[in-house]
Amino acid sequence: MADHKHGEMDISVQEKTFDGFMSMVTKGAIISILLLIFIALVNG
Repeated sequence: MADHKHGEMDISVQEKTFDGFMSMVTKGAIISILLLIFIALVNG
């Protein structure tokens, strides 16, 4: 079997991908909430 030690893998690419994903999800959630508030105010 391969000599593998826990925690030695380079995960910098995965971390960048996850950070980008979380940024897009956060921005999408904020935009959705603001859009819902705007619709509620317009329909009064």
